[in-house]
Amino acid sequence: MRIAIATALALGVLIAPARSSAQTSLDAFGALPIGHVASSLGDSGMPVDFGGRVSFDAVPAVQLFGEFGRLGNVMPPLVDTGLAFTRLNVTASAFYGEGGVRLLAAPHSAVTPYVEGTAGVAHMSFGASGFSSTTDAIVRAALNLVDTRDPMFGVGGGLLMQSGPLQFDVGYRYKRIVANDALSSAMGAGQQLQSHQIRFGAGVRF
Repeated sequence: MRIAIATALALGVLIAPARSSAQTSLDAFGALPIGHVASSLGDSGMPVDFGGRVSFDAVPAVQLFGEFGRLGNVMPPLVDTGLAFTRLNVTASAFYGEGGVRLLAAPHSAVTPYVEGTAGVAHMSFGASGFSSTTDAIVRAALNLVDTRDPMFGVGGGLLMQSGPLQFDVGYRYKRIVANDALSSAMGAGQQLQSHQIRFGAGVRF
């Protein structure tokens, strides 16, 4: 009995710090899309990537998170470049939700490198202009009637900087949307719908 009690107390001492160190964080981020020559493409004249996430520590070096955001331009770079020399303007953006795992190299340090992987679903939005005013209106109306949801995957890495309850994040993200319908494939000319980002984020831990 004494051995059992001593063992239970020892396990409690070992487990308590791990539980107390587990934290939840809320973050918001903005991202600069890269890899597109025609940077003027986008629903609002300029690609805009932004979003937020909630994460918690599964174990000291592993975080699980959920993320929601917007990708302002996921057109394939080859198509994007080709359209830059025409009057046509074809856009592909997406709102998405995904879950992921982040691995921290030095979870107890003020600055730690990390890598992460994600999977989720993207709600695609397409647009086209440059034909004529009447044709543009018809095309926009037709595309808005299409409800396109495609699976997406991502990887990334960067640096996480922590100071008290505040944390800052700078890194790179690659997002790929897997077109599983005719419209997504046609708008991307059969190529990958993707996004490369330089991301900046800030949040709080509690």
